[in-house]
Amino acid sequence: MGNLPDGGRLILLGAPLGNPGDASARLRDTLARADVVAAEDTRRLIRLARDLDISIGGRIVSYFEGNEERRTPELVEAVLGGALVALVTDAGMPSVSDPGYRLVRAALDAGVPVTVAPGPSAVTTALALSGLPTDRFCFEGFLPRSGGGRRSRLRALAAEERTLVFFEAPHRVADALADLAATFGAERPAALCRELTKTYEEVLRRPLGELAAWAVAGEPRGEITLVVAGAPATTAEVPADADLRAAVADLEATGTSRRDAITAVATEYGLRRRHVYAAVHPPAATR
Repeated sequence: MGNLPDGGRLILLGAPLGNPGDASARLRDTLARADVVAAEDTRRLIRLARDLDISIGGRIVSYFEGNEERRTPELVEAVLGGALVALVTDAGMPSVSDPGYRLVRAALDAGVPVTVAPGPSAVTTALALSGLPTDRFCFEGFLPRSGGGRRSRLRALAAEERTLVFFEAPHRVADALADLAATFGAERPAALCRELTKTYEEVLRRPLGELAAWAVAGEPRGEITLVVAGAPATTAEVPADADLRAAVADLEATGTSRRDAITAVATEYGLRRRHVYAAVHPPAATR
């Protein structure tokens, strides 16, 4: 991929979480050929390039929370001028609790191409390692820093049935786990993933109450991702037979056949068709 005849392009680069061996060939190639590399931490970028034994030929600029509002227009102008601009954060995918969203939005609004060289993500890595359900999940990023804000957010999530993924800072993880255990229940299964792909990688799979006690007793360090099981599915109350008969009758009154009405009511309430049929045709009514 290079400069396009009709303009430049913005490419988001997925960076290794810790192990340089996870760097993709496209990441290496793009860092070597980009006209501009915008990095969350330029020192980490230079260290990564050294670990990968590559030379960055383009201009390196910083792009982090403190300057992204000012620097975004500059980078969009560079792309409009025909430059290949690469965005890389300290680890994982840009825009996922890292700088990037503002630049992507501005680039799209300016009508310039945006693409990605996908790479590691702490969200999906922790989810896969957690041993918790992965078919449906939601990413909540960092919880609010204040205790009141954090507890309020957790109360809003207490009934969420999907697996939840959070990022948390080491110095706040004990308080966060205590609030999680108090709000979700001490027995809710969870996993604390620390220093993923690094030398001291650690994954603790325990109930929230045990993880909260562990965090208080120790001094967790490094990058931490929390994965928490969703709330148990609530069992909907099964309607009374009289209510099922009334629902079928209402549909029949609109011209729906009884067969189709029974099927529709069964689908609406998540019941087997034969359950609704038995309510509409009780044994006494068939004698």
